[in-house]
Amino acid sequence: MAITAAMVKELRERTQAGMMDCKKALNAVDGDMDKAIEYLRENGLAKAAKKADRVAAEGLIKDAISADCKKAAIVEVNSETDFVAKNEQFISFVNEVAQIVLNNDVADVEALKALPWSSDASKTVNDVLTEKIATIGENLSIRRFAKLSTEGTIASYTHGGGKIVSLVEVLAEGEKAQEVGRNIAMQVAAANPEFVSVNEVPEEKKAHEKEILMHQALNENPGKPENIIEKMVIGRLNKQLKEICLLEQEYVKDPDFTVGKYVAAEIGKADMVKAFVRFEAGEGIEKKEENFAEEVAKQMQG
Repeated sequence: MAITAAMVKELRERTQAGMMDCKKALNAVDGDMDKAIEYLRENGLAKAAKKADRVAAEGLIKDAISADCKKAAIVEVNSETDFVAKNEQFISFVNEVAQIVLNNDVADVEALKALPWSSDASKTVNDVLTEKIATIGENLSIRRFAKLSTEGTIASYTHGGGKIVSLVEVLAEGEKAQEVGRNIAMQVAAANPEFVSVNEVPEEKKAHEKEILMHQALNENPGKPENIIEKMVIGRLNKQLKEICLLEQEYVKDPDFTVGKYVAAEIGKADMVKAFVRFEAGEGIEKKEENFAEEVAKQMQG
């Protein structure tokens, strides 16, 4: 029986096995879909399908930066447990994915998964991901990536072995720019700002926050004149903006400085910090509650 591309695609979607493995399985059983699934299961190639419904909320973040520090990529790959996030196979996989993102123009995760694997072009990124799921024994997921490019310098900071990674673009070059960039990347990792400067905060967000603060102040101070309330609210709003805007934050390595003042003192102007990216492993994913003993037992059972 002739094996068609549609048959291979269907088997791949049903089992998450690699394309070549699906084709081989269909050829081995003369195109019978159910037997092909059994073939893949018997050969340990369809394990990924069994694990696809498990929550992958742990994981690892890795960055890759070009030799001239002009381009950078950051990638998050999730796993089910923190044990796997420390597995050398997994770490190597995430590092290679980061390099692939750095070296390719890619729009989204699906496009990334379709790219050839850098050390074996006969496989795609998704093929290798599926193999890792089968061999490591957990559901794994390439969740997201981001890229930065600049005419200045990109620096990075990694916290907790890859639990938090941040990239910062500085519009300067040389060793001093690298030093400042790394310090600001550390600030981003620690303080988790939302914007580089107050100028970037959308007016709608400012208006929304002001409205909330007005309601709070009116409830806390019944009968107080509205002009006094207005001044209180403006003060509170400015304080909030300083907390979420990188250049206005207290500099973690010297609280006597704001980040903007530190940057200006070191490389001339605060606005030399152009952009940042911060990834924290598993942020926003609802995690299944498990105790440590159960997690160990699960690992022992394979």
